[in-house]
Amino acid sequence: MDGRDKRGVAQFGSAPASGAGGRRFESGRPDHIIGVIGASNATRRDYNNAYQLGLKLGELGYPVICGGLTGVMEAVAKGVAEKGGVTIGVVPTANRNDANDYITIPIATGIGHARNVIIASTADALIAVGGEYGTLSEIAFALKMGKPVIGILSWDIPGVFSVSSVEEAVAKLREVLGL
Repeated sequence: MDGRDKRGVAQFGSAPASGAGGRRFESGRPDHIIGVIGASNATRRDYNNAYQLGLKLGELGYPVICGGLTGVMEAVAKGVAEKGGVTIGVVPTANRNDANDYITIPIATGIGHARNVIIASTADALIAVGGEYGTLSEIAFALKMGKPVIGILSWDIPGVFSVSSVEEAVAKLREVLGL
């Protein structure tokens, strides 16, 4: 069967085994979703790091989940989008149109910062780029859930793999996910 129902409509799980959408289970779902977290008011350094990270993650082909707004979230989504990847933006408002222009799949929550739990729960690993207290909360949720967290010049706390470059972050991501 070609992944279409008798009406010719593509069914969930009919995506190819690999390619632009990343590696997939037989169900068609991606085998990893990468979370990227960081400040909405990012420094120039953090914005640039997030953009470069987005380019690298876009090349890997895995979907990226983030908060969907500005700063680090916009920069990583822009990089992923430029490589043809999929971005999921979990916005704090009840309006999915609040997501930045690089988000492929906006998810409107209407729950403010509580959305951080959704991001941490959905991601298989998280990469923090710089960050403020919202980023710290996402790190805490992820660590509590047993998820690997990599920090590029981010919070230096026990359990976070601290790195100083995008290249180091991608290498550590490959290591912790067995890629």
